[in-house]
Amino acid sequence: MPDIQLSSSRRGTGPPLVVIQQLDREGWAPVIDLLTAEREVVTVDLPGFGDSPPLPGGTAPTVRQLAAEVAMWFSTAGLTRPPVVGNSLGGAVALELARADAVGSAVALSPIGLWTGPEAAYVLGSLRIARTMAQALGHRTARVAGSPLGRTLAFWQLVARPRRMTAEAADGALRNLAGSPGFEATRRAARTYRLHGFPPRVPVTVAWGTRDLMTPRYQARRAARLLPGARHVRLHGCGHSPMSDDPGRVVRLLLSASTG
Repeated sequence: MPDIQLSSSRRGTGPPLVVIQQLDREGWAPVIDLLTAEREVVTVDLPGFGDSPPLPGGTAPTVRQLAAEVAMWFSTAGLTRPPVVGNSLGGAVALELARADAVGSAVALSPIGLWTGPEAAYVLGSLRIARTMAQALGHRTARVAGSPLGRTLAFWQLVARPRRMTAEAADGALRNLAGSPGFEATRRAARTYRLHGFPPRVPVTVAWGTRDLMTPRYQARRAARLLPGARHVRLHGCGHSPMSDDPGRVVRLLLSASTG
């Protein structure tokens, strides 16, 4: 298994809660700000995203491989079976960690892998187009992010209320999308990923925004069939990345669902 050093940070006091990040670092910021009053929030960037290096050449960044990397990172970070949360790709990684019994609990927000082949092609194709557009903007991302209309055009598929995003968060998200070195390899590896049901041995929560346009909420019904032992929650009025839409609601969910 590749030996790489994942980028991470810690904030707050209290029991630890690991936040698995990829393209959504800026989206997590308002949630983390609120969580630190009651938890030590430990953020970790998946390989090839944020400040974490990609996996070595020849190692495909499949969802299960990414979960294995995070599980191995726990020991280097001084964590033993911590509670974890992730959104989208990070949500699928959180579920695979729960399958491996490597965590104390897992919360998955709109996880990938509950899709059919055409649905996966739509999501991953949309992200590829968005990345191409972000790269084409170059140093002009701040100009787009500074406009409510620009934020709506850039993020309408991901969040239900893109106008509520701050210009700084939107600019950071566009730059992260354009610059993440692991994006394309991970996108290709995710195409064939499907979540297989398992009987959770730890508390598992799966939450879905009712206005999710990337992985529509009917996929939540598939999650309920595959994971009947999990807790299933609807986040009313939220999109695919609900952290920006309703950070307070997400924080309350995480505090009620996380154990460790």
